[in-house]
Amino acid sequence: MTAHTLAAAGAAEAAPAAAPCERGATVWLTGLPSAGKTTLAFALAERLRAEGHRVEVLDGDEIREFLSKGLGFSREDRHTNVTRIGFVAEKLAANGVKVLAPVIAPFADSRAAVRERHAAAGTEFLEIHVATPVELCAERDVKGLYAKQAAGEITGLTGVDDPYEAPERPELRLQTQGREVTESAAELHAFLTERGLA
Repeated sequence: MTAHTLAAAGAAEAAPAAAPCERGATVWLTGLPSAGKTTLAFALAERLRAEGHRVEVLDGDEIREFLSKGLGFSREDRHTNVTRIGFVAEKLAANGVKVLAPVIAPFADSRAAVRERHAAAGTEFLEIHVATPVELCAERDVKGLYAKQAAGEITGLTGVDDPYEAPERPELRLQTQGREVTESAAELHAFLTERGLA
């Protein structure tokens, strides 16, 4: 064995083993406008990052501005928006990222299409229903949408004068009424821990 070969072998032996790729997953938080999806996602993301996980939040409003700019709120456009987010989420999750997607996604067939894409790729997809009653959402009215709809300024508000198809069998249904965000985030974190994701 030459000196060059010995040196190469020694270097290979000394090189640290590559770290195993973290297990990624898409955690899709669906629910009515002002249900608390985005607030919950960011609270959970902070906790996961503190534990050393790679996390990305795909905020529905930001996606609308940058990835789905120009899309309206027809059923077809909503479906396109959801499947675009699902595509990005799957690619990130397949590379070891915990993807949190706080997106209304009002139609069951759109969410099913995202689930099917993940299943075909062998990537984990968890549907979380943030089950906040519409009355409480209207009280919170974070963006003023409920007030505008009531005043006749807008139409097509999900859960009021436009359909919202709640998941029939989500992986987790979070009841947020009467709870602090930290409590809901803790429940979701515990659920992910049971799944080996946190």
